[in-house]
Amino acid sequence: MRVMVLVKATPDSEAGGPPDPDMMAAMGRFNDALAAAGILRMADGLLPSSHAKRIAFDGSERHVISGPFPQVSELVAGFWIWEVADLDEAVAWAKRCPNPMPGPSEIEIRPFHEWEG
Repeated sequence: MRVMVLVKATPDSEAGGPPDPDMMAAMGRFNDALAAAGILRMADGLLPSSHAKRIAFDGSERHVISGPFPQVSELVAGFWIWEVADLDEAVAWAKRCPNPMPGPSEIEIRPFHEWEG
């Protein structure tokens, strides 16, 4: 099963400062463990929403909205795509992850649709 693991944004990540080198080293080791286990498919961090655009759809109308976006807890600061046996395995790996932020933070796990084809 494929899952997207979302690192939720925080005021610290939205501030856009450089990441803590110790946290980045710990995250590198975690990513190496994911890769060694054959789980990691892709991973990356995202710039703060001040660099982002949203496209709002209403029928045939399109409206471009420039960041930054106010609801920080609804934003994503980074992601992984993992291939795991089931959601329990994804949760077990996520619990091993170093805290990706200087303070409280959240990681969300979202399974991909498994389309019949």
